[in-house]
Amino acid sequence: MLIKKYQSLREAQVTDYPLYKRRRQFIQAGLALTGAALLPAVAEAKKGSPLTGKLPGVSRNDKYQLEDPNSWEEITTYNNFYEFGTGKHDPAKRAHTLRPGPWSVTVDGEVNKPGVYQMEDIMKWNPLEERIYRFRCVEAWSMVVPWVGFSLAEMLKRFEPNSNAKYVEFTTLHDKAQMPGQRRSVLDWPYVEGLRIDEAMHPLSMMVVGLYGRVLPNQNGAPLRLMVPWKYGFKNIKSIVRIRFTDKQPRNTWAVMAPREYGFYANVNPTVDHPRWSQARERRIGQGSLFSSKQKTLMYNGYGDEVAHLYAGMNLRKHF
Repeated sequence: MLIKKYQSLREAQVTDYPLYKRRRQFIQAGLALTGAALLPAVAEAKKGSPLTGKLPGVSRNDKYQLEDPNSWEEITTYNNFYEFGTGKHDPAKRAHTLRPGPWSVTVDGEVNKPGVYQMEDIMKWNPLEERIYRFRCVEAWSMVVPWVGFSLAEMLKRFEPNSNAKYVEFTTLHDKAQMPGQRRSVLDWPYVEGLRIDEAMHPLSMMVVGLYGRVLPNQNGAPLRLMVPWKYGFKNIKSIVRIRFTDKQPRNTWAVMAPREYGFYANVNPTVDHPRWSQARERRIGQGSLFSSKQKTLMYNGYGDEVAHLYAGMNLRKHF
């Protein structure tokens, strides 16, 4: 595995794309994360212009640093985001219509602190950190991505889920003006995903607000998206506007639309094929051509040592 052993964190280091260019170089980012420091990036996001604003106060999580991440261009131009079209390049072309600020998230269900929370306040709760994770799509392609965000568990704890909270449900923005792909009935809008509460509280699970130390681009799920690296990409819901705690398993969008093809758990499992293709191997975006040799798919996307215990005793062919 390429995950590095934890070392003492150097002062405010984060991958910087213009210097990095697929090499391991890091810059200092000495600003503390405050609401005031965040305002320039938020203002830039409101313009609907290319999101190049840097996020202040980002530290590097040395426990999760993979070598050779994909480039900014690869990550931001090859996406699944059906709210902007079904083609891989549609989101990059059309997501400029999304207005990622001002933004709020409604929290309800089995919690002691329901309410409507503003994005600016959410950003203040936890220090931002960079984690370079593997990303694996159910369509058998993959990337390595330097996400910027914070612990999902620490965010959820602030809402004080009660003992009835067995699952966490997430919902994407539903706005046909901002998301023109929703004018077509390719999915049952709005997009919904969910996790078991122990999955959501796992240290690997994170909320993402940036990429390569910059504000998260619209096409990648601005301003708030989920990242659960041991699961297939469709679990990592984008542009989140609602978080609901429930005692029942959420009816996630793809499992409703195509239950034979997409289950609730969506753990990366190379021994369980998609009905229309094998999951045993994958094509790493940016390495060779469409016809280049594929690499072996890793169980749980390579994070098995950390997450396999969550599924002990489960039938992973039934619960796929």
